[in-house]
Amino acid sequence: MPDYINRRAGFMNKRFARWFFSGIRGDVKDAPAHQDNWWKVMCLTGVDYFSTLGYQPGIAFLAAGLLSPVATAIVVLISVFGLVPLYSRVAKESPFGQGSIAMLEDLLPGWRGKALILILLGFAATSWVITITLSAADATAHIVENPVVPRFAGDVMIITCVLLLVLAGVFLKGFKEAIGVSAAIVLFYILCNSVVLVTALGDIITHPSYFNNWHQNLFKMHHNVFAMVGLSLVLFPKLALGMSGFETGVAVMPLVKGDTDEDPLKPEGRIRNTGKLLLVAALIMAVGLMASSFVTTLVIPPEQFEAGGGANGRALAYLAHQYFGEGLGTIYDISTIAILWFAGASAMAGLLNLVPRYLPRFGMAPEWAKAQRPLVLVFTAINLVVTFIFNASVDSQAGAYATGVLVLFTSAAFAVTLAVWHESRKRRFAFGAILLVFVYTTVVNMVERPEGLQIALAFIFAILVSSIASRSLRSLELRVKEVRLDENARAFIENSLRNNRNVHLLARSPGGADYAKKEAETRNKHLLTKEEADFVFIEVTPENPSEFSDDVLNVSGHIVDNFLVLRCESHAISNAIAATLLHLRDTRGILPHVYFGWTEGDPVGYIFRYIFLGDGETAPITREILRRAEPDPEKRPRVIVG
Repeated sequence: MPDYINRRAGFMNKRFARWFFSGIRGDVKDAPAHQDNWWKVMCLTGVDYFSTLGYQPGIAFLAAGLLSPVATAIVVLISVFGLVPLYSRVAKESPFGQGSIAMLEDLLPGWRGKALILILLGFAATSWVITITLSAADATAHIVENPVVPRFAGDVMIITCVLLLVLAGVFLKGFKEAIGVSAAIVLFYILCNSVVLVTALGDIITHPSYFNNWHQNLFKMHHNVFAMVGLSLVLFPKLALGMSGFETGVAVMPLVKGDTDEDPLKPEGRIRNTGKLLLVAALIMAVGLMASSFVTTLVIPPEQFEAGGGANGRALAYLAHQYFGEGLGTIYDISTIAILWFAGASAMAGLLNLVPRYLPRFGMAPEWAKAQRPLVLVFTAINLVVTFIFNASVDSQAGAYATGVLVLFTSAAFAVTLAVWHESRKRRFAFGAILLVFVYTTVVNMVERPEGLQIALAFIFAILVSSIASRSLRSLELRVKEVRLDENARAFIENSLRNNRNVHLLARSPGGADYAKKEAETRNKHLLTKEEADFVFIEVTPENPSEFSDDVLNVSGHIVDNFLVLRCESHAISNAIAATLLHLRDTRGILPHVYFGWTEGDPVGYIFRYIFLGDGETAPITREILRRAEPDPEKRPRVIVG
């Protein structure tokens, strides 16, 4: 049982604690237990992507009116010729499901990269949380608007909350990527939509007045094609929800089966098949978006799209009931409710996949945040709060959803532009143009629908505050998982044991006082002879202080001016020294000593330096790390300061 489970076992039943905190995310590069053909995995991302057909036609009409088909065509063109190549490159650069966030982490190391990642995590949380709440709200709209379902006071809010709680219950029980189930749901949903769309197109063909009236009124309002295209470009940010599945497509990438003999660290087959997934999904969605926007705009009376109208948030369902009656219309509702509910499951899986890969690794979340079930409860509480804030309304959440999606698109375009910057002018220009499109779209959406930015900022603020608090609280944990001594270092330790039957380490900053002077000062302060303490110097060079833990601490031995020196690199100096002492205790059966000198300066400032820069006042921090790692003073290595 992991340590953090043991620490909580006193507060709850140990068996329950083991169950509740299970599900630790392993190495990001570990292959999942199950992988499948790309087209089946496409259905898993499709429950998010394709489900937008449930509400996109209504949102498009409310935004663009009679211009909806033209504006939707802009969305389709940008999806196929912009997002498909963009995310194909993201898949190539990040084949383990982390997406553009991982690319930016590699391209922008240090605290700059960490700060950007925390901000992007806030927008990603916005995107996926609103995916869950908006999908649940739209599923509720399909339920309550069904003629056979009785209405009651507060039904929309109650049913939406029940759907969210059922989703949480599935993940608490133990959710597995049900590719087979998602494939069945997606195929059934596409079949139902195809029947409705073909029937509606047949109705338009047999009743030319639908098209003639639309065409006449459209040109009466906008006069020429150029004006229509220009206005559609302006309206594009409001229709961005129709592109929402690409980030999920990359997130489920580890489930895509590649070549049998491919390198697991460079899975070319998986990358190639993910490219097929993205392209085919975009083409299917292109047909669905164009057909649905066209038939709903021509056939459905405009007032039905307004709040309270039968087509609000459920335009294709409105047509299904109109053409096939309550019985077959209810079958369409069932297919839509199923895919919308499963879209929430896909988004929850994305959150549970993303958060444990970053925040605990940065020390910016408790260790239990690597476990699935505690996170499920946290995100479910957030989902319920967001649902109450937006009153379970599809239209009210559209702006927030679009904000999260568009920022992720912008970050992907930025990451890919940086990645191809030195490759060729053609690629630099192409991806730079895509970046400009999404920067413009994101800014316009934030200005016109500020609630999206507001809720994203709330997520970002919560993540930043909790991350700083967590990093501060966890800063005194022993972060090193394994210590490895090279042959010289082991020989130095054995030599000390022969001479003194113990190991006496003398901490020295790289580039500090010379070895002879440092040793003489220490012996004078503590009245130690060489027979009493045969010093071995230990020097820790700070690495990237924004990282939190060292999986392996490699300690090498060097002889410098006839002095024995142990050297290593670590994200936190005190942690490295404490880990080395505990390693010597456990492997040699001794209580090693380490000697420090006091550092002059502001102690508060040194605490800040240790938390965020990895150095600070080393002596007391090393002692505190040892105290927390070993509660028994009789078994604790000795820290001596003078």
